[in-house]
Amino acid sequence: MEKAEGRNQMLIMEFILLGFGNGPEPQPLLFLLFLMIYFVTMTGNSLIVGLVAADQHLHTPMYYLLGNFSFLDICYCSTYLPRLLASLRTGDRAISIKGCIVQLYFFGILITAESLLLSAMSYDRYLAICHPLRYAALMNGRVCCQLVAGCWLCSFLLCSVVNISLFQLTFCDSKEIDHFFCDFTPLIKLSCCDTQTLELVTFVSAATGTFVSSLLTLTSYVCIITTILRIPSTTGRKKAFSTCSSHLIVLLVYYGTVITVYVVPTANTPKVLHKIFSVFYTVLTPMLNPVIYCLRNKDVKESLRKALLKLIAFSNSLRSFKDSL
Repeated sequence: MEKAEGRNQMLIMEFILLGFGNGPEPQPLLFLLFLMIYFVTMTGNSLIVGLVAADQHLHTPMYYLLGNFSFLDICYCSTYLPRLLASLRTGDRAISIKGCIVQLYFFGILITAESLLLSAMSYDRYLAICHPLRYAALMNGRVCCQLVAGCWLCSFLLCSVVNISLFQLTFCDSKEIDHFFCDFTPLIKLSCCDTQTLELVTFVSAATGTFVSSLLTLTSYVCIITTILRIPSTTGRKKAFSTCSSHLIVLLVYYGTVITVYVVPTANTPKVLHKIFSVFYTVLTPMLNPVIYCLRNKDVKESLRKALLKLIAFSNSLRSFKDSL
C-alpha cells in the first residue's frame, strides 16, 4: 500500500458509507421505506413531465419551468437513492473515492440547478403578477429556454471548479463517512491535505449558486406580495395568490430544510438527527413537490383528469376489441 507523501499514514482507496447504523434489524424496513419513496418520487415527477409534454394547455412558460423542475427532481434523487437502496439490500457500503466524488459532483450540480430554477420560477411569477400586460412579451419560449439553459450551465461551471480540486486530494486514516451519501463536509474531513483553499472556493461557489438565487427569489416574492396587497378586491387577491401558492410552498419546504441542515449550527446536534434533516431535503422534498403541484393547481388536476379519462376510454375500447374476437 502506498504511503501519503511526507506522512506516515496509509492512503485510503475507498470509503464506507455508514448510513443509518450497523444493526441488521432495521435494514429491510429502511429498504422498503426508501424504495416506496423512490417509486412515488419517480412516478409523481414523471407524471408531471408527461402531462406538461402531452397537454397543449400546459404549454406555457410556467408549466415549461415546472416540467423541467420535475425532470431535475428525477435526476436529483437518482444520484443517491439507487446506491442507498443497493447498500440496504446487500449490506455492501463500500464506495470508491472516484465514485464518491462523482456522486458529490452530480449532487452539487443538481442541487445548485434546483436552487437557480426555483429563482427562475419566482421570476416567472413576478412577471405574471406584477407585469401582466407585458408578460407574454417578457416571458416567451425563447426566454424560458435561456433561463433553463442558464441554470444548468451556471451549476455545471460552479461545481466543476470544486470537483477538479476534489480529485487532487488524498485521503488517509479513517475511511468511514457517517452519512448515507457523499456530502462535502464529511468527505473533506477525511482528507490528509490542506483543504483551506478548497473550502474557500466551495464557499464562494455555494454563495454564488445558493445565496444569490435565494436573494433573487426573496426579492421577487417581496414584489409579488406587495402587488397582491394593493389589489382592491378580495377575490382578485385570492386569484393572484393562487397562481403562486404552490411554488411558494415548495420554496418554504426546500429552503427550510436546506437551512436547517447547512446554516443552523449543528455542533451539538446528534448525527442521527442531522441525517434525518438531510433525508427531508434530499428524499422527501422531491417526493412532495409533484403532490403539492397536483393538489393545489387546477390546470394540473384538470390535465390529470383528462389523461385518466383517456386511459379509461382506451382500456374500455381494448376490452371491447378483445371481447369481439
